[in-house]
Amino acid sequence: MAFNFSVFKVRAASAVVFAIIMIAGLLWNEWSFFALFFAIQIGCLYEYQKLMRLIFPNYTNSTAVHKWGVLALGAAVMLSHCAPSLMIGKVEIHKIGMPMFGLIVGGILASELINKKVTLQNWAISILGLLYISFSLSLFFPLRAYLAHTFLGDFGYAVPMVLIVSIWVNDTMAYIVGSFIGRTPLSSISPNKTWEGTIAGVILSVLLVTKLMGLYVPIQEKTIFLISLVASIAGTFGDLLESKLKRLAGVKDSGNMMPGHGGFLDRFDSILFATPFVWLLLQILF
Repeated sequence: MAFNFSVFKVRAASAVVFAIIMIAGLLWNEWSFFALFFAIQIGCLYEYQKLMRLIFPNYTNSTAVHKWGVLALGAAVMLSHCAPSLMIGKVEIHKIGMPMFGLIVGGILASELINKKVTLQNWAISILGLLYISFSLSLFFPLRAYLAHTFLGDFGYAVPMVLIVSIWVNDTMAYIVGSFIGRTPLSSISPNKTWEGTIAGVILSVLLVTKLMGLYVPIQEKTIFLISLVASIAGTFGDLLESKLKRLAGVKDSGNMMPGHGGFLDRFDSILFATPFVWLLLQILF
């Protein structure tokens, strides 16, 4: 995979804008954090449905209530896992999530029964999408809670930031190193990825993130090391999974949200897969 400087410039420019938006959402306050991942979840779930309609033509026959209801179910999952401190008036919005989820499921089923379009395969596709995307991204809320209310202040951004920066550094280093010295294809699923780039991406991500983030976040270096290692490895599998879905759907990108990067799923595929593993790691550690 030869290095293409013009492509890299486009990717770099859009990545800078993307990074500014992400950092603002992560650091501003709990509401911006919630809004950021809520929006990402909607974008990813919408693109997932588009891919599934290309891979499974019968999924196209789902009722409109099912199609839009799945997006609403994703919103309900995000609401049910958000911080208890997020309130509208005196109502904790996380308490709205589960009742909302039940009502939407009932509405979708009623619609499909009336239209005689209840399909087990379509429900399985939708449920897998909710697990793959909505549940995964909702875990960012408990990840933020780890250091949200310490006696030194709110450092809730720390764990999510380490996870996301690890993914960014891994992707960038894997692309650059693979472009220059990559010779051995990693997988037929994604021919442009090489073993050389992948291994270098993981190693450089772990080393750089551990040393640099250790200077700015209140987390022990060994914990940063483990988070970065798990995120980088799991993220690579997440990238391959989304590449497989795109190949089955016969498309190059899942969308066109970011020039040079594609859609929401293209940008967040690694994070979707890495987040549950980082969450599990922290459950084991703490």
